[in-house]
Amino acid sequence: MNILIIGSGGREHAIAMALSKSPIKNQLFALPGNPGINEYCECIDIDPSNFREIKNFSKNNNIDLVIVGPEVPICEGITDYLKEYKIDVFAPSLEASKLESSKKFTKEIAFENNIPTGEAKWFDNYADACLYLEKLEAPYVIKADGLAAGKGVAICEDLNGAKNSLEDVFNGKFGSGQSVLIEEFLYGQELSYFAITDGKEILPLIGAQDHKPLLDKDEGPNTGGMGAYCPPPMLSTELENKIMNQILEPTIYGLRKRGIEYKGVLFAGLMVRDNQPSLIEYNIRFGDPETQALLMLMKSDFAELLFETVNGNINNYNLEWEKKKAITVVLANEGYPSQYNKNSEIYGIEDAEKNPNVKVFHAGTSIIDGSLIATGGRVLNVTSIADTLELAREHAYSAIEKITYKGKVYRNDIAWRALSKIT
Repeated sequence: MNILIIGSGGREHAIAMALSKSPIKNQLFALPGNPGINEYCECIDIDPSNFREIKNFSKNNNIDLVIVGPEVPICEGITDYLKEYKIDVFAPSLEASKLESSKKFTKEIAFENNIPTGEAKWFDNYADACLYLEKLEAPYVIKADGLAAGKGVAICEDLNGAKNSLEDVFNGKFGSGQSVLIEEFLYGQELSYFAITDGKEILPLIGAQDHKPLLDKDEGPNTGGMGAYCPPPMLSTELENKIMNQILEPTIYGLRKRGIEYKGVLFAGLMVRDNQPSLIEYNIRFGDPETQALLMLMKSDFAELLFETVNGNINNYNLEWEKKKAITVVLANEGYPSQYNKNSEIYGIEDAEKNPNVKVFHAGTSIIDGSLIATGGRVLNVTSIADTLELAREHAYSAIEKITYKGKVYRNDIAWRALSKIT
């Protein structure tokens, strides 16, 4: 079996690592890949948005399965395009991808199927949105209705800040068009929950908690994610059953009612209060950086799981997990998520990985003139597993101390909710 991974970040590096363990793969390719992914895959210099070249490469190299990591190619219709040429793809269709590309669509599915979620209204112009805001009480939740790389959400404590966030959206700051969702603020703890679906059955994976804000204590601007850990202590069997019965299953049912088949990973962003989950949003791909921690815990054959999903055969599939805890800490470039340095050389990864419980995934690195350079906003994902979350955290932060580059930025409190026993 030949497998092609599309993407260039830490998530795709983790996917490549997991696939490399499978006995059913023959060769792994990645486009465009990165220096870390190159450990497992032959990296190909093709733009993920160039569907024609991807199709030609897949045909010429007898690719049996294409796995799409980032959301943009999925929401641009890569699955539909490649399927026209009889190429199997692990990613949902263009129509199904609206669960991520349109927050309005997701709310419609939730409202139609009695899925617990916050009240919301959407607006196509600034004036009407402002008038609605003036009727509400703080805090205000402002969401750009489109893809925004995890950064298109603002939680504002005052009306002026909320209006400024509206201006950002309508001025095209997030590149997602001039449409905005104003949503009820939900109190509680955030939870990322992952499941695989073959269009009929839903196979739960594992939950995680992400850390979106840049700084300790959840301060600073939102990012694509500064760290994650799994499984979170808050995810009880009772809560997991509620997530499946009240949120995921009604979502798949609601899509089918509209004639939409969903195949791939379903990533629900949830708010949990008093053991009751509410849907915040959906993503139609594996989370980043949650996947890095999640796949370190998977014992089952990842390649087999993805093939069975595409072929509609996950009924009664038995997933096995390491009975351990995992944590990922993101190392970013100073200035992220705005302008940041792109020319610092990275040292110390080999020393960090001398601990067999640690893996350093490349998120934004390049080889320039023979040196490993930090070229992305998020540079590396230091991931560790251990019998306890406390020990996994200790391993990760010890490894971080061994890695150096100019402008290294990271949070010091990943997994604080679990370790402080805050509920």
